[in-house]
Order: sequence, then C-alpha cells, then structure tokens
Amino acid sequence: MLWATITLLALFAPDASAQAARGSDFLRFGCSQLVVERIDPLVSPGSNPSPHTHQVVGGNSFNTTMDPATIDPPNQSTCTSCSYTEDTSNYWTASIYFQSPENGTFKRVPQMANGRLNGTLLEQDGGLTVYYMRPFSGKNKKVTVMKPGFRMLAGDPTMRSKSGNFLNICHRCLAARDRVMGGNGAPCDRSDTAAFPSKMCPGGIRATIIFPSCWDGVNLDSPDHHSHVAYAAGSPLAGDQCPATHPVRIPQVMYEIMFDTTPFNKPEYWQGGKQPLVYSFGDPTGFGAHADYLFGWKDDALQRAMDNLGGKCASEDCTQVLKIQDGKDAIGCTKDQLAKEDVGSDAWLDTLPGGMEVM
Repeated sequence: MLWATITLLALFAPDASAQAARGSDFLRFGCSQLVVERIDPLVSPGSNPSPHTHQVVGGNSFNTTMDPATIDPPNQSTCTSCSYTEDTSNYWTASIYFQSPENGTFKRVPQMANGRLNGTLLEQDGGLTVYYMRPFSGKNKKVTVMKPGFRMLAGDPTMRSKSGNFLNICHRCLAARDRVMGGNGAPCDRSDTAAFPSKMCPGGIRATIIFPSCWDGVNLDSPDHHSHVAYAAGSPLAGDQCPATHPVRIPQVMYEIMFDTTPFNKPEYWQGGKQPLVYSFGDPTGFGAHADYLFGWKDDALQRAMDNLGGKCASEDCTQVLKIQDGKDAIGCTKDQLAKEDVGSDAWLDTLPGGMEVM
C-alpha cells in the first residue's frame, strides 16, 4: 500500500487525525469486477472482440467504443462497481493467466481484495484499487481534474525488456503476512520488479500501474493514447512541476491489482528462475503490463475531492464530500460480456482467449 511509506506517522495509529495525515495527498478506494472480456474501446474501438482479455471495473455504461461524442458515463451508467457513486469512470487492465508447465493449458488468475488502513480487507469482489494523487512534493498542491471524454493509456504491451530510468509499472511478490495489507512501501521501489516475480509468492502478486501526472491541457486523447500526457522528470510519483509541453498538473491515477497466484504455488513450477505466468496478450515476461483509463466522474465531484485532500478528504475517507455506497452494491454492479466467451475463469483453456500466442 502506498500510504504505508509516504507518510510519517505510525502505521496503525487509531485516531482520525493520524489517518488523515497518512493519506492527506491522495484518495484511495476499491472497485469490484464489472466484467472480464475481450473489449477495449481505447485501443480497439468498435472491435468485438478485441485481441486480448481485460478485467474492467467502474460504470456499467462500458461499451465497445466509448465514443466521447455520444457517451456520457455519469448519465448513462445505472451503477458503478467503485466505492463512490459519483465515479462512473472505467479502469481496465490485461488479465494474468497461469500456463500449466505440465500440459500448456491456461487458467485465469483471479484478483483479490486489497487491504484497508484498519487492517481488514476492502469489501470488493476481484477488481482493483484506485488512487487519485496530488503532488507529494513542491509548494503547489493544486491539481486540475480531467475533462469529460478524457482517456489515456499507461504502459506498452509490446515491451519484453526493461526500459527507462524509473519504474512506473511493476510487480511485487507478497509474503503471506502481506496478504491483507497489500505490502508496505512506496510503489515501484526496490521491492518491486518490472518483470513478473521469478519465485513463488506466498501472498500473491501485487501489480501497480502509475499513470502520467501532466496534461497538455488541450487534447482529451491522442492517436497513441500517450502523447497528450507526460510524466514529470525524475520519478513516477511526481511533484508539482510539469514540462512546458504538458503544463497542466492533473490528479495522478494509480492502480493496484492484487492477483491471487497462491493456487498455483507448486515449487516445481518455479524452479530455475522460471515462472508460469503470462499476460492475456501473450507476454510471459511481465514487462508489457499496461492499463487504460477513461474519465467518468459526475460534475465536479472529483475536483471537490482533490481540493479537500488534507481536510475533509483523506485516503479512504472522503465521505464528507463524496457519496459512498455499500460494498455489496458495488459488488452487485456487473454487466454481461459483450464478447461472449469462456475467458478461463472456471475452465482450463487450450489457448489464451483470442488465440494470442505466448511470445
């Protein structure tokens, strides 16, 4: 969990002021699984199915195109699988599969709930944890929230080796004691690797995706879904400075995805530095991990939340500003697959969905 290292107060301090200080620079909440399917309105708009499997959370207006000219998630979604009802954004990542070293068949690795500040699990079914962060350093904490229609992509599915001077996408091998708390320490630090862990992980694997924090202020998207946004220099968890080309400091979005790899923890599967995991797009290295984001907050709800960080909002508690729903209602917000097929959640598959080749 990010908050465990970013802040300076004792980790389990029970009083509200301590909790507020620990999360004064970010909003953190869980989102349950909306659907798992081969649909990607950002990279493959209109395609049904798209090339590889994704796990999707957020508003149930999610569709094959999410055309900004016609889609209005806050008004067209009838529910959201995220904690705050004003958030009908969509967040999606590639699924991870276990490939049996014995016969080569595939099984989708399920996601599991992340931990709360109080040491209990978030009330969610699969899905992921979302962060919205303001600068952790610098004098100007003000951020400008994205506009309706805004979308972006982090990562590159074609990568098969490390690139760049810092990690913005990473994997952490969790100890059994980290199962509830999701692991201590800042994201993508020395405890993490860009590649899949090469050893058996008793508590599962936490994947982290950190999105850019700077926007050009004009374009809601770009042809490569990257160019209209940028990382600030030096660190993926940026301060208050943005490059002149992308001068607008937006809330930095981060995902934590908890994968329950423990059913596949047979020592013989992890011998000699080998590991049996592969992303749904055929990546057996982990370097190609990526994620998509589509803004869908109602009215000025997110701006109010970000403006109140350090006051009425802190980490998991923004209930003085935002409307929170019961966990069972978020879990109950699901939708049928648009691309109807067995994605390997129950049955073993002979190939990755879509016939994606492992390479």
